[in-house]
Amino acid sequence: MESLINSSNSERQQEFEKLRAQLSKVSWISDGSVEHREPGTGGAPYQWTRKVNGKTVCVTLSKEQFEWLKVAIANWRALQETIRKIQRLSREELFTALPNPIRRKKLSKKTLGIP
Repeated sequence: MESLINSSNSERQQEFEKLRAQLSKVSWISDGSVEHREPGTGGAPYQWTRKVNGKTVCVTLSKEQFEWLKVAIANWRALQETIRKIQRLSREELFTALPNPIRRKKLSKKTLGIP
């Protein structure tokens, strides 16, 4: 099975390895969003909002917590984008490098999730 997994063309394999290296450099992560409100607009000046069991939860933060969480959320979004790219490459590998069953109709790129 390992030989099937490593059967890709070198360009795809290089892109995959680059993305995999990005994963190893991930720092702190968090979901949600943060907001900084100017004085006089009402409410807490620094706030973190996220969904918990389908309900919106808001937490007041210190300035230091806000700055830290802002970076962690950006890291989470970058991580999600990297994972989406790896998924796309994986599907591309699956449907181009491995034998396909006989189909009546060719699978579209949209169906496969590849550009």
